[in-house]
Amino acid sequence: MHARSFFAALFLILLAARLCHIEILWAEEDLPMAAAVQMKLGKTLYRDAWFDKPPLLPSLYLAWGVRAGWVLRVAGALYALGACALAHLLARDLWTRREGFWAAGLLGFFLIFDFPSAVIPLAADLTMLAPHIAAVWLAVRGRAFWSGVLVGIAFLINSKALIALAACALWCFPQIVPLALGFVVSNAIAAAWLAARGALLPYFDQVWLWGFLYAGSTFLEHPLRTGVTRTAEWLGFHAALGIAAFWWFAARSETKVEPQHLRLRMAAWAALSFVAAIVGWRFFPRYFFQLLPVMVIAASRGIVLLGRRRVAVLALLLIPLVRFGPRYVVLASDDLASRAHQWSDVAMDQDSRQAANIVRGHSHSGNTLFVWGFRPDLFVYTGLPAGTRFLDSQPLTGVPADRHLTQSAPVETESTRMNREELVRSHPTFVIDGLSLYNPALAINGYENLRAWFTHYREVGRTRTTVVYRLDQNR
Repeated sequence: MHARSFFAALFLILLAARLCHIEILWAEEDLPMAAAVQMKLGKTLYRDAWFDKPPLLPSLYLAWGVRAGWVLRVAGALYALGACALAHLLARDLWTRREGFWAAGLLGFFLIFDFPSAVIPLAADLTMLAPHIAAVWLAVRGRAFWSGVLVGIAFLINSKALIALAACALWCFPQIVPLALGFVVSNAIAAAWLAARGALLPYFDQVWLWGFLYAGSTFLEHPLRTGVTRTAEWLGFHAALGIAAFWWFAARSETKVEPQHLRLRMAAWAALSFVAAIVGWRFFPRYFFQLLPVMVIAASRGIVLLGRRRVAVLALLLIPLVRFGPRYVVLASDDLASRAHQWSDVAMDQDSRQAANIVRGHSHSGNTLFVWGFRPDLFVYTGLPAGTRFLDSQPLTGVPADRHLTQSAPVETESTRMNREELVRSHPTFVIDGLSLYNPALAINGYENLRAWFTHYREVGRTRTTVVYRLDQNR
C-alpha cells in the first residue's frame, strides 16, 4: 500500500466528516476560541482573560486567525490526520508497516464515528492526542529528552499529560533524567513567557486552584455506577479495538522478536491511560481519548495476527458506524439544502447565533461584551472584545459549567465574591444572560453585590433561552 495514497484518502474522509459540522460550534471549543479572540485583540491570557485550561489550547486557534466555519473544520481534519500519522509511525516502529496502516486507519475511524461533541472540536482532550502519541513514539525510539519535550507540550494543552509522562517513563526507562529534563524545559519556557507578561500567578489560580476544585467535585449522584456504565458503553462501541488488542495480549510468543517487555509496558500504558480517563469522576466520552492511543496501537497488532479472522472483528465497527454515521448524512443534507439543523445537541449553539444577531443590530465600534452563563461562543459570533476579565460566569458563581444549568451549589465562595466585586467596577456595553432562564437560582440579579450594577442595563432583545441587555447611560 502506498502511504501517500492511504493518507490522502484518510484526509479526505476526515475532512468530509468535519465539513458536515461547518455551521456548528461545539461547547468544548467555545471557550478556547473565545480566549483566542481576546488574545488576537491584544489581551494577555489569564491576566486579562480568565481561562481555566493550559495556555497552548487557545494559542492553537491563533494559527488560523480564530476563524470558524470551513477554516476551523479543515484545521481539525489536518490535526486528526497528524494524529493518525503519528499512530502509524508508532505501530510501524513497534512491528511493521501493516500495523502502522491499521493503527492510522482505526484511529481515523474512531475520530469520526463517536460522539460529535468529542471528535469534532479541537478541545483539550482531543488536542492532547497528537503530542501524547508523539511522546510515546519518541520514547520507544529511545529519544527520551524529546519525548519529555512532547509530553511537556501535551501538558500545556491538558494537565492530564502528567499521567502520560508516567507512561513515557515506562518506555524510556532507565533514561528518566533526560525525559524529565525535556518536560521541564518546555514548561519552563511557557512559565517564563507567562511571568514576563504578569500572567503566571493568575495561571496558577485559574488552571490549578480552580482545576483542583473542579476535579475534586463531581456533579454525578452515583459516580461509581455511572463510571462502570459509561466505561462498558465505551468498550462496547470500541469492541473491535478491545477484542483485537486482547488477541495480541493473549497470543503466544511469536517468531518475530518484539521489544523487551512490550506487552507489560503496553498494559501499564493502558492502565495509566484509564486512570487519566476517570480522573474527576465525570466520564465524558471525550475523556476516553486518553485510552484511545494505546487501544489503537495494541489492536493494530491484533488485527494483523488475526489473519482472515479479522473480518469478524472488523464487522464490530458497524456498531459505531450505524450509531453515528447517519447524523453526518443528515447534517450534509441540511447544509446542501440550506436548512437549519433540527438537532437538540446544537440548539444552544443556534440560540447563541440568534443572540449574536441581536447584538450586532445594536452594536457600534468600541463596544464590549460580558456573558453570564457558559456561552463563550458569543464572543466568536459577535467578534466583540470582552468588557471584563471574565469570559463566562464560572469564576463569578463558583458553579462549574458542567452542572450550572441544573445545580447551584458552588465549589468555591471567597474568590467568587471578590470576582463579582471586580465585575461591578467594569461597564461592558452588552450583557448577554444565557443562564438565568435555564437556572433561576443562578440569575444574575440574584446576587446582592450585582443588583445595583445590573440596574444600569436595559433589555434590547431575547431569544428562547437568552436575554440581551445594553448599558443605559441614562440610568
